[in-house]
Amino acid sequence: MKAIVINRYGGPDVVEYTELPDPKVGPDTVLVRTRAVGVNPVDWKIREGHLDGVLDSHFPLVMGFDLAGVVQAVGGAVTEYAPGDEVIGYVRKDVIESGTYAELVSAPVRTLARKPAALDWAEAGGLPTAGLTAQQALVGALGLRRGETVLIHAAAGGVGSVACQVATALGARVIGTAGEHNHTFLRGLGVEPVQYGPGLADRVRALAPDGVDAALDLVGGEAVEVSLGLVEDPARIASVVDYTVTARGGRYVFTRPDPEDLAAVARLAEDGLLTVPVASTFPLSQAASAQALNAEGRTRGKIVLLVD
Repeated sequence: MKAIVINRYGGPDVVEYTELPDPKVGPDTVLVRTRAVGVNPVDWKIREGHLDGVLDSHFPLVMGFDLAGVVQAVGGAVTEYAPGDEVIGYVRKDVIESGTYAELVSAPVRTLARKPAALDWAEAGGLPTAGLTAQQALVGALGLRRGETVLIHAAAGGVGSVACQVATALGARVIGTAGEHNHTFLRGLGVEPVQYGPGLADRVRALAPDGVDAALDLVGGEAVEVSLGLVEDPARIASVVDYTVTARGGRYVFTRPDPEDLAAVARLAEDGLLTVPVASTFPLSQAASAQALNAEGRTRGKIVLLVD
């Protein structure tokens, strides 16, 4: 099979498009022929070695956690899926080595859910990390409820645009930070946009004079500090970027595989309550270019690799 690998940590120049042996199918795994792979900041952070102190990794290393594809074969203990089933997955394993930037992926059942028929392959490939992060932060960490107001920092990005829709589906009012050029886009998602930068707290208070019930930080920087002045209970501030939020009473969220959470966001898509804005697509062979664009941090929606 063709795959994207790195043999050492570094910049885009260490990325190789090469041939690897087809993966084996263990008892509780599913062999998936990949159709689309979402590109996420964690991918190029792994490439640069930033997660080396957190997750074990082996070279040659195939990057990628997101997946949408078609089941080719199932392990002997698998009863949930059969060849021909269309699936999505957040395929993060205990050791970072055999990721999803490949034509074939051996995925544990615990990382998969059925692909929403309402999404095309590119949209489905961009859903898993963004959808799980939104679900686990907004529902799991923050306990967001109908009628509450949530502030989402970096609302127009790949995770942010999905998180806004998850929050709206929960019945929450959403205020989202973004550059002015993304405000019309956010309004289309049912979000009340505010410009990020100096004076952000005052702009949020102009919309919500009594503050907000919860806040989700997807960008880092001063987002947690600003949120502390707007949210009464620090326990209702979550960050997926700034782990120091825990020292301030908030919650740090590191997305984890969970088939029930993944199925929950898939149902939102199937019910027409969630779409995946795709900013651009690249062929698998151009993964380095896709990561470089993602690293710029200015993309509206998701960047996706398409696999023939």
